[in-house]
Amino acid sequence: MEALQDLRLFLAIVEEGSQTAAAKRLGRSLQAVNRVLCNLERELGVELIRRTTRQSVATEAGVAFYRKVKPALDEIAEAKLEAMDQRAEPRGMLRMSSPSMFATVFVVPALLAYQLKFPNVDVHLSVSDGPMDVIAGGFDISIRIRNLPDSTLTASQLGQIRIVTYAATSYLERRGWPNALEDLHSHNCLLREPGDATWIFHVDGKAVPVIVHGNLSINDVQAMRAAVANGLGIARGPYWHISNLVEGGQFEILLEGFEPPPLPVYAVFPPSRLRPAKTRLFLNELKIQLQKTASKNVLNGHT
Repeated sequence: MEALQDLRLFLAIVEEGSQTAAAKRLGRSLQAVNRVLCNLERELGVELIRRTTRQSVATEAGVAFYRKVKPALDEIAEAKLEAMDQRAEPRGMLRMSSPSMFATVFVVPALLAYQLKFPNVDVHLSVSDGPMDVIAGGFDISIRIRNLPDSTLTASQLGQIRIVTYAATSYLERRGWPNALEDLHSHNCLLREPGDATWIFHVDGKAVPVIVHGNLSINDVQAMRAAVANGLGIARGPYWHISNLVEGGQFEILLEGFEPPPLPVYAVFPPSRLRPAKTRLFLNELKIQLQKTASKNVLNGHT
């Protein structure tokens, strides 16, 4: 374990940019920090940190060493916590956020299994289809269905979802089936927001924008499904929103050969080296729930 502590000290020097700051962060003396660093460099036979009177900067070898060591130490720390979880009962409040339909189909069933196993954890689920600030909202875990921008947040990919174009069979029997992208111009396409009329398809691996037209925009998933079911037009969205209606014959998937790449689904966490047991154990239950749907192509699992 002493060797692991020495490596953590090296990480602290790189992250803090100063031996003094690293010593303060770890509660060690400056002399001890310098001694450990010198011993480590002597053992490896290479300079890891270039020292000046004001700062300590990682050399090229130091940066490469850091990039290898940090994830390894994180894995070791998480393995220790997982071992401790076997005898520690998680407690407290688990706060999470999720898009509405995802919460209904996936999160709530996972919560049932989770709370049967861990009744001492209270859960608050905030449901919204708008953006949710993980840090400001105080969330332990937040579900995001989109590509993530670079940020200080950490994330774990849970799977990916098909984005499909669909309509009710009754509508198609009345208005006809679109077989080419340009056929959409003669159909009533239902939008999520007024003016949000560009649908992206893929042709020969390239993104192709198509301007569509429609007389109805709806920003709610359930209301959109109802509008399509009543034959008001063609819509697009995640396949798992409508999979049961496709399987039941009420809806049909259109233009499958032009589908865009699937969207990733992430569990997003506050910036932290490690996640608490209550969060990791719920994430395990959610992954189990998602795997149940992967075989049906509702939401493809990610490993």
